Amino acid sequence: MIANKDCRFDFSTEVRPVCCRIVMIVTLIGLDGDIVGAQGRSDRPSLIPLPAAVPAPIDQPVTPEKVELGSLLFFDPRLSGDNRMSCATCHVPEKSFSDGLRLGKGHADKSLRRNIQSLLNVGFYPLLFWDGRARSLEEQALAPIESADEMHQDLHALERELNAVPGYRSRFQSVFSTDVTRRGIAQALAAFQRTLVSRRSPFDRYLLGEKAALSDEALQGLELFQGAAGCVRCHHGPLLSDNKFHRIGIGLDDDGLGAVTGNREDKGKFRTPSLRNIAETGPYMHNGSRASLSEVVIHYYRGVPAAADDGLPLDIAPLSGQSFSEVSALVAFLESLTGEAVAIERPELP
Repeated sequence: MIANKDCRFDFSTEVRPVCCRIVMIVTLIGLDGDIVGAQGRSDRPSLIPLPAAVPAPIDQPVTPEKVELGSLLFFDPRLSGDNRMSCATCHVPEKSFSDGLRLGKGHADKSLRRNIQSLLNVGFYPLLFWDGRARSLEEQALAPIESADEMHQDLHALERELNAVPGYRSRFQSVFSTDVTRRGIAQALAAFQRTLVSRRSPFDRYLLGEKAALSDEALQGLELFQGAAGCVRCHHGPLLSDNKFHRIGIGLDDDGLGAVTGNREDKGKFRTPSLRNIAETGPYMHNGSRASLSEVVIHYYRGVPAAADDGLPLDIAPLSGQSFSEVSALVAFLESLTGEAVAIERPELP
């Protein structure tokens, strides 16, 4: 697999920008721990560890100072119109940067229409939000801030408010050589979010040759995941996501991708979520309708409807030939995808 990247940084020890034009060849690591090339031995989609670097735009290098500024903004409730909500209100570090609720909560405690997604590994995604409407973290960053349903903040007012804070004004001058601007806010938030990378999980250790990292039940689940259950068709690669959009028979009253593209055939399609740290980010699905991983698996086994009311085809069919006795093994494998928590200290705000 070959990916063209303009810039990347190595987060293994510290945030180090490496700004250059490169062609990054991602090696595939087989399930037996052997390194295999892009023409791997199996025709099954590959399951591989995360790359060693998070991509970033060539004109938006990630620096420690920019990440520090982004962290301040991420935890600052002044980014919301009533100064009550920060980004961390919905993306809670202790909950793997999701919120643990069925549906998100927005301005004035309003229930939102979709489940809050985790920000872990968000820097690897080519498209963002459940419906893929943002193509970069910089584009994504301002959307919830100015949304009337979410943080309900006027961006002109936000610029004025933060420019009145000497600590912010001096930091923006140091990082961007400008006063506080919405562009700088978006870039700093994006830089911080690129550092939110999940740590090595038991499954990663298994991929790298540590055979005892997975329990017998998790190994059985892995075999089902790749084989009879067919999960790997959509959940593969380093994120365990194909980064595509599918109709799976849940919450079809929400247009999803169809509202972005305007195409009828995209109605009810949503981006395949990453499965990394999935055990910590429930409830599940775009509408939060599945409370546990067991409920998610059972949906695929028996809950997918035969047809949709809108007459459009679904992208999957129920696994009616599989046994419910397999559910616990699949859940055990999914739980093995959780790495050590990402430690983030809440900063003292200026």
